[in-house]
Amino acid sequence: MHHVILGAGPAGVTAAETLRGLDPDARITLVSGEPEPPYSRMAIPYLLEGGIGESGTYLRQQPGHYDRLGIEVMHARAGGLDAASKRLFLNGDALPYDKLLISTGASPVTPPIEGANLPRVHTCWTLADARRIMELADRSAPVVLVGAGFIGSIVLEALYERGCDLTVVEIAPRMVARMMDDVAGGMLKRWCEAKGLRVLTNTRVERIAKSANGSGEELRVSLSDGGTIPAQLVVMAAGVRPNVGFLVGSGVVVEAGIRVDDHLRTTAPDVYAAGDCAQAVDLSTGMHDVLAIQPTAVEHGRIAALNMGGRRTRHRGSLNMNVLDTMGLISSSFGLWQGVQGGASAKIVDEGGWRYLRLEIDGDRLVGAQAVGLTEHVGMLRGLIQTGLRLGAWRDKLLSAPERAAEAYVALAQGMTGHGWTGPRTKTPV
Repeated sequence: MHHVILGAGPAGVTAAETLRGLDPDARITLVSGEPEPPYSRMAIPYLLEGGIGESGTYLRQQPGHYDRLGIEVMHARAGGLDAASKRLFLNGDALPYDKLLISTGASPVTPPIEGANLPRVHTCWTLADARRIMELADRSAPVVLVGAGFIGSIVLEALYERGCDLTVVEIAPRMVARMMDDVAGGMLKRWCEAKGLRVLTNTRVERIAKSANGSGEELRVSLSDGGTIPAQLVVMAAGVRPNVGFLVGSGVVVEAGIRVDDHLRTTAPDVYAAGDCAQAVDLSTGMHDVLAIQPTAVEHGRIAALNMGGRRTRHRGSLNMNVLDTMGLISSSFGLWQGVQGGASAKIVDEGGWRYLRLEIDGDRLVGAQAVGLTEHVGMLRGLIQTGLRLGAWRDKLLSAPERAAEAYVALAQGMTGHGWTGPRTKTPV
C-alpha cells in the first residue's frame, strides 16, 4: 500500500504519522512544496520577533524523525492529478499512489494594487518570506501592513516586537472583522493605538510606488483617504485562498475548497482532503466550509489517515474558533459569534479595563461567544459550545450575568442542573 500525502503542514504530518502507526509496512510519501523541513506557518511570527530560530518553526524537532518512521519526504510541486489512473504529477513526473491525501493548504491573496509586485513588498506566509522581512524590518523602520484580519494581526505583533514604525491599513470598518464585532474590534484598535501603532480602518491602499528619488530604498503608499505613507517595507496580509489549481480536470469537486464527505473523502476514489484546502463540516452550522485554523488541520489529518488506513472514522465537524494575542491583549471568538436568528444575546463591556464578553444562545445552548481580556473564560466557552451542553436553568442566569460562564460550565459538566444534561457529543469511530 502506497499512501501519498501532498502537503507537509500540520495536516499532512499528522496524517503521515497516524498512517505509520496503523500500518508499519505501508509506503508513505510526504510531499512538501517548499525546500524546507515540514514547519508550522503559525510559528513564523515568533521567528520574526526573534524568540525562536528557524528550527523552532519545524513541526518535529528531533533530527531524523521522518527517517526513523520510514516516511519519505519529497520536495516537489503538484502540476496535476489523474484520479482515474491514480497518478499525481509532480514537477512533470508521475507518482503512482494507492491512496492520496491532499493537504496543500492555502496561499496569500495579493489584492489588485498597483505596485504590489515591487521589491520590498512581501507577503508573510513562508520561511522565505520571513527571511526577506527580517532583512528589511529594522528597528524604527517605517513599515506598512496591509490587512488587519486574523493573520495580519499576528504579523502585526511580530513587527511591533521588532520595533518597527508600523502603520496598519485595513479596508474593513474594524480589525479582525471576521472574528470580532464592532465593540471587540474597536477595543483592539484602541489597544494598538495606545501601544503607538497607527491603525487606519475603512481605508484602502490605492497604489504603491518607488520614492521620488528613485533609489528603491523607500516606497510611497497612497491611500483612499488621499494620504501618503513612506515605507521601507510593505507587508501584505490580505487573506488566503486554498491551493487547488492543480485539480482542474481531475474529477475532484472544488467549491470554496475541496468538497469532502463526513469521512474526509473527496469525490474521486481513494482521494481524501484535509486542512486549509478542505471544505468540511462546520460543527456549529452543519454546513460545509473551509475553517483555516491549525487545530482543525490537525484534526482533519488524523481522521483522514484513519479512514485511509481502514479505520472508518466519522468527522462530526470542527469548531470555528480563533484566539489572538495582540501585544498582551487576548481576544477570542468561537462558533456562531455573530448570533443566530431568533437567538438571545448577552454582553458585558468594560472599556477602561479592556474587557468584553458576548454570549450567543440558541434555545438553551450556547452557540457562539467572543471575549477580550478574559483568558480564564476561553476553555470554558469552547467547552460549552463544542459539547452542546443544554444550559437549562443556566440560560437565564447567563443572559443576566454572562460573566458566570465559567461557573455554568463547571456546574453543567458535573451534571448538577437536572435540566437535560445529555453529556458531550464525542468524536468516536463509526
